[in-house]
Amino acid sequence: MRTTVDEYGLSICVITSARSRSWSRRVPFQPMNNSMTPAITFTSVRKTFGDVVALDSVDFSAPKGSVTVLLGPNGAGKTTTVRLTTGAMIPDSGVVTVLGLDPQIHGDEVRARVGVVPPKPAFYDQISGWDNLQFAAAIFEADESMALEAAKRFEIEDALGQDVGGYSTGMRTRLALARAVLHDPEVLMLDEPTAGLDPESARSVLELIGEMAGRGRTIVMCTHLLHEAQGIADQLVLLEEGTVEAAGSPRDLIRRYMSNPIVIIDAEDRSMLRAAAELDGVLSVRYDGAAHLTVDSIDRTSDIVTELVKRGARLTRVEPLDPTLEDLYFEIQRVHRRSQ
Repeated sequence: MRTTVDEYGLSICVITSARSRSWSRRVPFQPMNNSMTPAITFTSVRKTFGDVVALDSVDFSAPKGSVTVLLGPNGAGKTTTVRLTTGAMIPDSGVVTVLGLDPQIHGDEVRARVGVVPPKPAFYDQISGWDNLQFAAAIFEADESMALEAAKRFEIEDALGQDVGGYSTGMRTRLALARAVLHDPEVLMLDEPTAGLDPESARSVLELIGEMAGRGRTIVMCTHLLHEAQGIADQLVLLEEGTVEAAGSPRDLIRRYMSNPIVIIDAEDRSMLRAAAELDGVLSVRYDGAAHLTVDSIDRTSDIVTELVKRGARLTRVEPLDPTLEDLYFEIQRVHRRSQ
């Protein structure tokens, strides 16, 4: 068997030979006794491109059967992390393991057990979507029925007869999703999977994540969209300029970075809210239209409200905050800026 591999280490074409198929035989999924056993580990990983440091001393793990979200702006190192995981890149230093294997030594086996959806998926544009899926099915020794089932899952079965070169961005992404899951991988890696998708298709991606995680598969999703991670992330890894700013479950990170309560206060004249920063018990203030006050005790709220009213503020909203990932993200950013 001979394969063509793209920049993510993803096989995109196959010329079959019966004697050469053993490398790509998918290892059946084995139920895990310990859901917190790492499926992926990065230990002191560094990767550079010339003078540019893409990753610097990166440490994190993705437990088996969990949804781990790599969160950060463009250029934070998310895509480099995915490429190192599939063996498409070699770290300058440090250790990467996937399902207990080194992708550099056991790259074929790793790729046979992992599904990858890159932001700009590579296909053979001159042939049909169905032929592209058949190539992938042959690589993973999956039945054609599995390829068709995957196509139906993402509602592209009616377009399978068309050349991929005529597909829209959203259609290419959906074809990439079908290709990535047709062999029922143990690990699914999604790099900005909703880019270019309409809201309904984006929702299908998030539903897929929940569905596969519910069956014990491991999901790693890269995104810069905070709302996508909300509600699906078991683990968060916040990347900034190639370093891990924070990693852990949302609950643990909220406990670590947001141990003090937050109160949201709004007013008809928002300029009056600036006075809140100097009041007793207010530790910090973030302005997002309304004022987000971090206070040393929720009991301070009534005193703060009284003082603002005395100063002439006509308040329209006062409520304690149930922290979201957006609140957590900005708080972690604030803490790291303060420590620099």
